[in-house]
Amino acid sequence: MSSQTSEKLQNLRGDVFGGLSAAVVALPLSLAFGVASGLGAVAGLYGAIVVGFIGALLGGSKTQISTPTAPLSVAMAVVFVDYANDDLSKVLAVVALAGLIQVLMGALRLGSYMAYTPYAVVSGFTSAVGLIIILVQVLPFLGTEVVLGGALKSLRAWPDAVSNIDPSALALGVVTLVVCVFWPERLRKFLPPSVAALLIGTLLSVLWLSDVPTLTGVPSGLPDIELPELPLGDLGAALPPAVAIALLGSINSLLTARVADSLTLQNHEPNRELMGVGFANVLVALVGGVPGAGATSCTVANVQAGGRSRVSGVLCAAILLPLALGLGSIADVIPHAVLAGILIKIGFDVIDWRYITRIHLVPRENLVVLALTLGLSVVSDLVVAVAVGLIAAAMTSARQLERLELDMVVSTPLLDMTFLAEGDDGDDGEDDDDDDSDPFDLDFDLEMDDPFAARTGLLSLRGSFTVASSTKLFSTIRSDIAEHEVVILDFTQTVFIDDSAALVLGQLVDAAIVSDTECIVMGLSGLAGTSVEALDVLRRVPEDHFVEDLDGARAVARRILL
Repeated sequence: MSSQTSEKLQNLRGDVFGGLSAAVVALPLSLAFGVASGLGAVAGLYGAIVVGFIGALLGGSKTQISTPTAPLSVAMAVVFVDYANDDLSKVLAVVALAGLIQVLMGALRLGSYMAYTPYAVVSGFTSAVGLIIILVQVLPFLGTEVVLGGALKSLRAWPDAVSNIDPSALALGVVTLVVCVFWPERLRKFLPPSVAALLIGTLLSVLWLSDVPTLTGVPSGLPDIELPELPLGDLGAALPPAVAIALLGSINSLLTARVADSLTLQNHEPNRELMGVGFANVLVALVGGVPGAGATSCTVANVQAGGRSRVSGVLCAAILLPLALGLGSIADVIPHAVLAGILIKIGFDVIDWRYITRIHLVPRENLVVLALTLGLSVVSDLVVAVAVGLIAAAMTSARQLERLELDMVVSTPLLDMTFLAEGDDGDDGEDDDDDDSDPFDLDFDLEMDDPFAARTGLLSLRGSFTVASSTKLFSTIRSDIAEHEVVILDFTQTVFIDDSAALVLGQLVDAAIVSDTECIVMGLSGLAGTSVEALDVLRRVPEDHFVEDLDGARAVARRILL
């Protein structure tokens, strides 16, 4: 057997074990997320099958496993109550619209920009999802019916739940949670904690604590395919929740893809990932399933078991399919409290404890961004929280960039006795009586009243200049310009100037003219000159004042000062 054939068999073996491991992890999670979303346990399983299969074939990551996820289940619960008023057809129409938006985002190549999301926003978002799951699942954990529609609605129901605790449900929830937390490490390779907790909790309910609420009426078999109906008049109301689900699913998928990349040293295609998962969510709406995205826990299980290609994702969905066909009679006996215990453990794990426990060591601005994102996620909704978090993060980043960019502005006074007296060849400036080719190489610079005069200033703008520094750039440079008769604006080390900074340069030239200061523009070219030339901000600078190097600037300065 050749080494190439042996390698292929080894990879196939890894994909088989990876798909099997991911399916074992995905089964209880998809059931739990289906219940948490309000669509039902089997809807979560349908979502895991459809999104898992399509995502594996069309997605941008070879090793990512896509299923219903915690952020999407939280968002769906809000949509189900606040927008759709428990109308399933409206919910599925929103899911289909969200999938189309994701496809459009991928086609417009917007997936690449998701990589620029600041970590403080990501941490606040993921931590908020974990906290919301815990707050919502406390109710079924205590034996009370879950309240959909967000964390605040669940919190209002806590007092009644505490005063009417179901001891049997609480016992099952506690046992499930204990199994999830303390399941022995040596057994995790064979049976994940969530699966063990589901089996043990359900078995206790069947044999002992049978008087608890369970998943009753779970259907079996293939789902009916129905086209979601969305009247044109409802499009305006459906668009905001659809955008919310699309954005959450996109962020979720791309973050998980980055995790998969770090484990496998591969690179995912973000735009293809958005188009693949978007198309999958459109199909999910047809079968009444929960929308999905990249699932971190399933993806990690797949990679750790050896999955390295799309075969593992396809196999994961194929394993879940026969379970969905015969799930009804089995799932009917699963208690809500058991799923609540599993979800509470998931919520705790989703919270970014590594970052939160070290938040006092990072800049204070990051704490503000994280607190805003997390707080608004709980009291408002996840999309508003992410949007505000991104705005706050952009503002804090702009302040940091402002300091960095202004530090790259260097003002240097040039002494007349050295700068103006130097020859074009860089010598010490002594006159050569036999060479009168330079009409400006005269003795005027040696007869100055003040030998330490610096009528010329060199203003070097090094690096990039953006809107971050544009406000203070004018006040910082203007005083330096007014101190000289001639100012050389040195762009030889300038990398980039955006529109805002370019307009400030135009204001600086106007201010120089008012203060009777002549401007010389040196080395303006390439990307640095794009915005400057497009906006024509240097139109008041004479054409012969544009030079390429310091020798050219010296010649112009001599002519001006003569």
